[in-house]
Amino acid sequence: MDAVPFIPTQDDVIATKSSPSRKRFRRRSSSSITMDQPLPSQATSCPDSSSEPRRDDKYYFCDGSCILQVGNTLFNVRRSAVPCRPSAHILSQDSPIILQGDTPDEFRNFLWSLYALPHEITMVRSSQIDLNRLIDVAKVASKYSFRSTESWALDAIQKYIERQPSPLFNPISPSTSFSFNSTVFAPPDSKAQISRLLRLAETCGHQKLLETMVSLLRQHMSTSLHYSYLAMTLADELDLRELRGLAYMEVLQRAVFISVHGDGRAEAEGEIQETPDGLERLVVSPIQQHRLLSGHYRLCRVWEKLRAVPLPFDHSSSCGSNWTQHSCMQNWIDFWKEKTRADGLLSLDSANVLGRLTFILKEFEKWGSVSYMHPDCKVVAKRTIHEKIRSIQESLPDYFYEGGEYL
Repeated sequence: MDAVPFIPTQDDVIATKSSPSRKRFRRRSSSSITMDQPLPSQATSCPDSSSEPRRDDKYYFCDGSCILQVGNTLFNVRRSAVPCRPSAHILSQDSPIILQGDTPDEFRNFLWSLYALPHEITMVRSSQIDLNRLIDVAKVASKYSFRSTESWALDAIQKYIERQPSPLFNPISPSTSFSFNSTVFAPPDSKAQISRLLRLAETCGHQKLLETMVSLLRQHMSTSLHYSYLAMTLADELDLRELRGLAYMEVLQRAVFISVHGDGRAEAEGEIQETPDGLERLVVSPIQQHRLLSGHYRLCRVWEKLRAVPLPFDHSSSCGSNWTQHSCMQNWIDFWKEKTRADGLLSLDSANVLGRLTFILKEFEKWGSVSYMHPDCKVVAKRTIHEKIRSIQESLPDYFYEGGEYL
């Protein structure tokens, strides 16, 4: 049995908490934007005074010795399953222990994990897994410090999402996705599960689950603007730096975005429509619009500086004479001027600095026949382009964040 803290007596109220021994590795942004979260009036499971609490159909045992109330539902379980303080007297239905911060469905699924039969546990490893149930189990187990139950549920979730192809994103395949003209839509259930899994990883401090979910979202952002918007919003909410920059960049490049207050229409954040010219129109929050516009402006400024002045590099030691170094530099300047005006590069948005630098890199790799630049200097120049691309990739989240450094 899990070593867990005692559930309080009827005079106590259990508030939502993180496991005290789990250090959270992500900080919520003060300007976070939430998705699929209940309204404040729905966020707690306080009993509804307008109706009498009802007994749960499955987990109100007649021989139970610990009566718990979650929302408007009563659970009567044995002390051996949910430990109570030794000094606590057996409670009646009129004076249950009230648990706050959980829904009846979440707590019911948690109790399932404690009372499930062996064949039911075995099904968790099969294709018949109920992912939402496992998320509930892990969430409630983490809250009340049921360590082994939490670890079991998280391990089963991790194995499930690592399946190939990913069951979370598989609905986006051509055979099961649905679209409006050319816009591909991500099923609502898939988006809700992705959101819950990322929040669960943050709550439980499960680094592997977090890294897996971030990696999957990064891979699938290009398949649907719905996933790009989801990644952008979750990155803001959970302060996921490794996801924010790429998600904002993806939305910036593929959508016409407006604020919910942009044109006076009653539209919901995240709503996507197709414009007459075939572009995708996305409704974002005012703060997201500000970050997108700021990022576009900052990246355009970065490109203007890069276009005007070729990347500097140190000549190879084998490029010894002043005449040779001068020849290398002049050829490098000529190459840079030519390629920064190339049609292929100009077809990319001016804020797409990474795309434009990647274009230059590919062109430079084709530039092998030029004889007026020392071969060793070519290697150094190529490495310089790679380093600049990596530097911008690492700092990309800061371009879309207030006060971020971008030069």
